[in-house]
Formats: sequence, C-alpha cells, structure tokens
Amino acid sequence: MDEPSSTPPSAPAPARAADRLLAVAGLANARDLGGIPYRTGGTTAAGVFFRSENLDQTTRAGWDQLYAAGIRTVVDLRQPGERAQDSQPRPGWLTTVPIDLDGLENTAFWADYWDNGLVGTALYYLPHLAAMPERSGAALAALARAAPGGVLFHCAAGRDRTGQIALLLLTIAGAEPEAIVDDYLETVRRGDQRAVASGRAHEEAESEALCRSFGTTTEGAFRTALAGLDLPAVLAAAGITDTELATLRSWRQSRTV
Repeated sequence: MDEPSSTPPSAPAPARAADRLLAVAGLANARDLGGIPYRTGGTTAAGVFFRSENLDQTTRAGWDQLYAAGIRTVVDLRQPGERAQDSQPRPGWLTTVPIDLDGLENTAFWADYWDNGLVGTALYYLPHLAAMPERSGAALAALARAAPGGVLFHCAAGRDRTGQIALLLLTIAGAEPEAIVDDYLETVRRGDQRAVASGRAHEEAESEALCRSFGTTTEGAFRTALAGLDLPAVLAAAGITDTELATLRSWRQSRTV
C-alpha cells in the first residue's frame, strides 16, 4: 500500500471574474461575486451576492435562470426616472429595493460632474462618498437586511454605480485588492457585449479618453479610488450599524469572521 502523501491537497483556484459570469438570457454583465479570494485565504461563497446591469432586457427564460441562481432580492441603484422607463414588470417572486445612489437633489455636487463627465467613471467615487456617504450606506444596509436568498444589485450598465457598491462590499469582506480590481475591469472588458445587449453605443473608448484627460486611465481611476478609500470613515459617515457590518463581513453569515 502506498504511504499517504504528506502534501496537503491544494485549495481550489479562485474564480476569475470571467468565470463567474451568469448565463442569463437578455443580460451580458451579470455575475456571482462568489469565488473572490480573501486576503486571509479562502474565497467568498457563491450564491450570496450578485451584480449586473439593468434587468429590463431579461427574457422569460432569463428570469427563470435568475430564480435558479437563487436570487430573491434586487437592490436597484438607479434614479426614480430611470426606473420609470422600464418596459416590463418583474416577477412576483422577486423583491426589489429601490435605492437612489446618485442623489441628484444635491445640485451643488452634481453641477460640475454632469458637465465634466466624471459621473461615468470611477473618478467620482471618492468625492461622492465624501459628499453623500448616506447614499452608499443605504445600499449596503439593503444588502445586509435582505430576506433569505441571493441578493443582486445593479444600476443601468452595471459599471460605476454598481462598481462603487461592489468596491465597498468587497473591501468590507476583506477581499484581495487585485481581485476587486479584476471584478471591476470585467465589466469594462465586456463593453462590446454590453453595448449589443442594451442597444446602446460602446462607451469604453470615451470613458478611457476622459480618464486620460485627467492624467489616468479607466483602470487607474478605479485603483486610485480603492487605494484612497478610508473605509472606517465612510462606514461611520454612512450610518452602517454594527449588525449590518457584521452581516456584510460574514458574507451574510456564510463565513465565520
């Protein structure tokens, strides 16, 4: 009989962002945030948190696929006017929690950002968190308080409003920074597919040019936001409770922390 090997079995490799994509008819940018490596080892559990673009193009088969993935709650980060333009009702088994992340009533903040285009890049993350932390706090609280089942959050393209909340959520959980960056960049890499699915123009080249006009890149802007994030200060200003924070850190009780 062969002697047992003294080498412990290797841990499964973390899932790359492209490997975490959900096959959902009508969507091009839906993915599970499970399989992302923690700084301390291990990976986030699958089937807990998901991100995507607007769900309005989801077909009947796509809704069945979202149900099969275990998703039961959606946190919609869009403005009320955007939500009013949706063309189809959502199924009865799905609970939608509307959270207006932008806060356009803060005209002093948005006046310059609408003019210079920073609203469409990660360049606005840290200024937005400083000016209106309660907006992101409401989104994070909704993720923590959702009923049992998977929780999906989305905006229009699933890129920057969704990216801001994903950055906060993954940082709270203790995810590897490079994995957080890769998750954001997967949406950028899927620019062609997103444009086709939404029937909108491909905007990545324009976003990249804007970032370069400010001396950075699409990736660089996100990395700067991640590196400059003062998470304790943001969470305190956002009003996140200890219970909500513990729920997010534990990936909704899927991990002992």
